Amino acid sequence: MRWIIPLILYILIEIYAYQVMRTITKNQWLQIAYLVFSLLVIGYVIYVFANYDRSVGPTKYSLRASGLLLVTLVPKLILVLFMFGEDIIRLCIAGYTYLTNTFFDGNATQYLPDRRKFISQLALGVAAIPFAGLVHGIFRGKYNFKVINHVLFFDDLPKAFDGFRLTQISDIHSGSFDEAAKIEYAVDLINQQETDLLVFTGDIVNTMASEMDDWIDTFKGLKKPSYGKYSILGNHDYGEYVTWDTEQEKAANFEAIKEVHSKIDFRLLLNENAFVEKDGERIAIVGVENWGHNFKKAGDLTKASEGVSKEDFKILLSHDPSHWEYEVRKHEDHYHLTLSGHTHGFQFGIEIPGFLKWSPVQYVYKQWAGMYDEMGRYLNVNRGFGFHAFPGRVGIWPEITVIELRKGPKPT
Repeated sequence: MRWIIPLILYILIEIYAYQVMRTITKNQWLQIAYLVFSLLVIGYVIYVFANYDRSVGPTKYSLRASGLLLVTLVPKLILVLFMFGEDIIRLCIAGYTYLTNTFFDGNATQYLPDRRKFISQLALGVAAIPFAGLVHGIFRGKYNFKVINHVLFFDDLPKAFDGFRLTQISDIHSGSFDEAAKIEYAVDLINQQETDLLVFTGDIVNTMASEMDDWIDTFKGLKKPSYGKYSILGNHDYGEYVTWDTEQEKAANFEAIKEVHSKIDFRLLLNENAFVEKDGERIAIVGVENWGHNFKKAGDLTKASEGVSKEDFKILLSHDPSHWEYEVRKHEDHYHLTLSGHTHGFQFGIEIPGFLKWSPVQYVYKQWAGMYDEMGRYLNVNRGFGFHAFPGRVGIWPEITVIELRKGPKPT
């Protein structure tokens, strides 16, 4: 029953989009081929999601189906906008023709003008842009790893840590991977940064601990820097987006996910902290469990900061950037740098450094990608290592963040 309304909407979109094909070509074989292809696509998508197993969660098959749906649906929505706009104009012309024929004894025999081939060709050309972008995002964009560097200045950074460099990765979502060579390349790219510290800020899987089985050796290849590897959990790591037969199975999966971190040599911080010491000075790495404004709130900042003083320099690992906005940003204990992920930058957007930065996710999250600064308190929202829901990335590329800490005032 839940499929009826979406299916009706899809059919209406398809009927409208088909008008472009009819206007551009009178070749019936091409028109039939278009209809057959559209039917095969929607048939495949319906089959995959009708057989979606809530006890397993997202799979490579459901990701491919969602990708195929978007690749074909988004361009058709563009076509519909053009056709609808043209229809408004056609109706206005028809109304004008009818009125002038009625009041001035005209001889019009056709009130509604035919569709113009030029408009259909223009619509098709414009629709080709998102089509090409989505196809590129699926086959190339999702593994188009970028290293993004930041240099941050702090007056109260311990002198021994001046020039200290750390690497952040986030949102691995291992259950979505489909090309081992690309992941191995990314691991090598992380190792090439040769920083002092490596942190991972949550969502190691989509749902199941078993998703990491084939990737343990790959991620175990991440070199352990001089000052360690630390990690936290994200909202997907709690197994709450599938149906479990028993609470015991859910709990066992959660324990297995926590064990994955140790298998790849990360120290998992569960509302706790660790001190990194250098030349007799130290900074605190504080790790909270997931805390999201609209997601699970397992994070306990007070508990995680036990033994850490207000004067200590603090790096907070918190998966969801809304935690910074609602609790950390103005906290009296002054968390100098917060590292988050979660948003993936929506895996879709436009970024032109220094000129334009846009994604639909910005209407949900105030801080959604990149570095943010308020009164000397910094938040970095990593765009994510992997991908989820849509098997690709368009304009928002997978990110490896490298941050250098410097002592002193921020240059003007």
